[in-house]
Amino acid sequence: MTNNMKPVYLIGGSRRGPHGQPDTTFQAALRECGKPSPSVGYVGTASDDDTRFLSFMMKEMQGAGAGRISHALITPHHADLKKAQNILISADIVFISGGDVERGMEVLREKGMVDFLFQLYRQGKPFFGVSAGSIMLAKEWIRWRDPDDDATAEIFPCLGVAPIICDTHAEEDDWQELKALLALEQDNVKGYGIPSGAAIKVFPDGKVEALAGAVSQYIRRGGRVERLPDILPALA
Repeated sequence: MTNNMKPVYLIGGSRRGPHGQPDTTFQAALRECGKPSPSVGYVGTASDDDTRFLSFMMKEMQGAGAGRISHALITPHHADLKKAQNILISADIVFISGGDVERGMEVLREKGMVDFLFQLYRQGKPFFGVSAGSIMLAKEWIRWRDPDDDATAEIFPCLGVAPIICDTHAEEDDWQELKALLALEQDNVKGYGIPSGAAIKVFPDGKVEALAGAVSQYIRRGGRVERLPDILPALA
């Protein structure tokens, strides 16, 4: 089944084109389905399944060519998880929304959805995410047990659908959290900083392509975090 795995699209943050044109990164992710107007299964745990965030993201995805968008409600205590799973199984592509990475993963773990989502990917289901959802689709992220004490920083696992680590729309603070994460990693681990309006296409073997803008690239080497040349989109 693993040879059916599709590339994963990790989007830094939605940014409409000039004159309200659709976001090209969303369009690229939806094209991975290989069909017009693909249906989308929406996972919103990072925003506690906030309906206002859902409405905003639905407009973005529909503007990019999505068909039916179904909310796989997971966060509430009364959530019907079997129904949520059936929504995601039947969708052409699964979308992981933005919000808070740690909260999003906490809910998925508590509800027993982490292994389900990973197996869905292994069976050939395309996935894409935006902002915190992109980080959740990657291998791991960083948190601080005490926000005022850098020594309390620790790594926690994410979905691992994309076999890389990344940060999103943090270009203004020079990717400080991504670099802090890399400082806790082993040598030769790379991390990708995806700015707003850009995305990366991650293949099952870990190969990365930039979309719609330059993507920052860092590596831990010799116990230090170094910046590598940016990854640039291929010429059309």
